[in-house]
Amino acid sequence: MERDLLSHLFVVAAVARRKGFAAAAGELGMSPSAVSHAVRLVEERLGQAIFARTTRSVALTEAGEALLAGISPALADIADEIERLRAAKGRAGGVLRLNAPRLALPLALTRILKEMVEKHPDVTVDITIDEGLADIVGEGFDAGVRLGEMIARDMVAVRLTVPFQAILVASPLYLARRGRPERIADLAAHHCIGFRGIRSRALYRWELSENGKDVAVETRGPLVVSDAMSALDLAKEGLGIAYLFEPLARADIAEGRLVQLLAETAIEEPGLFLYFPKRASLSPKLRAFIDTARRVQRQVSAEAASLPQARP
Repeated sequence: MERDLLSHLFVVAAVARRKGFAAAAGELGMSPSAVSHAVRLVEERLGQAIFARTTRSVALTEAGEALLAGISPALADIADEIERLRAAKGRAGGVLRLNAPRLALPLALTRILKEMVEKHPDVTVDITIDEGLADIVGEGFDAGVRLGEMIARDMVAVRLTVPFQAILVASPLYLARRGRPERIADLAAHHCIGFRGIRSRALYRWELSENGKDVAVETRGPLVVSDAMSALDLAKEGLGIAYLFEPLARADIAEGRLVQLLAETAIEEPGLFLYFPKRASLSPKLRAFIDTARRVQRQVSAEAASLPQARP
């Protein structure tokens, strides 16, 4: 193979992963024209198009899909070996691509990232906010963050948070206007802030506990959002009842901006986990992130244990 073709194959892989020339250029630190030149050179050497281009999208051709299927494992091996050599000198480096819902930042990631920036300055953590269930391998991510119950069994999972409850909240202003629900059936008469994932058309049914049994409750209201943080903001403005993970609303409840409703109906969720294919755990940049996450979780647990226990 011609020697100069190898470096251009990494560019081709980035364009396929990012589904665009400009996005690939940003990832690689190159100009869009340089990315375009690299792809054009590979296509000329191969004698066929790798990408089908329109003014709005870039997609792999059949030949491009075959090429990427063949070269991706080898390119990944090369990148991993370079990272291992760097790590042998005591420093992890490279770009760590994570796929996570927006709520993962306040619940877990922000504190981890503070330590990553300080202790591993050569690692760039590139986070794509995604409320759906991404194919992290197929879409080129190193790892994802999701609730434990949403992770496929063939993935390695590392806990990022302790389990937490899913609760109902509303502002004092909303409750003064529309009253307070006394049981689950009362929710039908309230403005419930709905949730619909970006990749789903169906509204999420609120999972609650009634008489010791889990129930899925269909709700209705004038507002629907695609992420929990938006629901939190709208609830604080008095626009309806929100279904949220308790840590997201904890400060607002403590300071009186929100009120927890129907506390007996709250269910416990397993918490957030980092997940990735087993092979990825060999990557020094991912190992650095995992070690940092575990250290932060120990710190959080120690801080929680040191707090005075609330009296019944």
